Amino acid sequence: MPKIINKDKIVDDKWVVLPKNYSGNLPENQLSLAPMKYWLENKESIRIAVLGLWIDSDEDVEALGEDANQFPLIAVNFPSFTDGRGFSTARLLRERFGYNGQLRAIGNPNRDQLFYLKRCGFDSFVLPEGTDLEAALESLKDFSVTYQNAADQPNPHFRRDQ
Repeated sequence: MPKIINKDKIVDDKWVVLPKNYSGNLPENQLSLAPMKYWLENKESIRIAVLGLWIDSDEDVEALGEDANQFPLIAVNFPSFTDGRGFSTARLLRERFGYNGQLRAIGNPNRDQLFYLKRCGFDSFVLPEGTDLEAALESLKDFSVTYQNAADQPNPHFRRDQ
């Protein structure tokens, strides 16, 4: 079973990401991350107890909106290191839509981005195969103090109790 970082721990990943063009029935007895487009097209007929979504970088999270809170897990795809749209997607999910479930970065997030991904609201990370997960886990502590407010710290430094 693949390993991921979830809430500052290395754990087994029990979720399966369905392909972007998925069109079949949802697998039963399997934790599945369905593409957002699939869910939007089929949401009236989907009757599955445990289903998560994944959002691609070119998709508008506004289409999901308040419905985000129905899902225990939402993954955001980072197709390349240079595609930072997922940072904005995370902030919108956490701050505008009040999403409080697990938010996972998938695709190609790398160690250098993890601290900033966490600040935007991500709490789990699927890193490319071959990544040293112990070193990646340590990168979440790259900085001990942050000045700006963010999803992980709503108050700026000057408003925090010292």
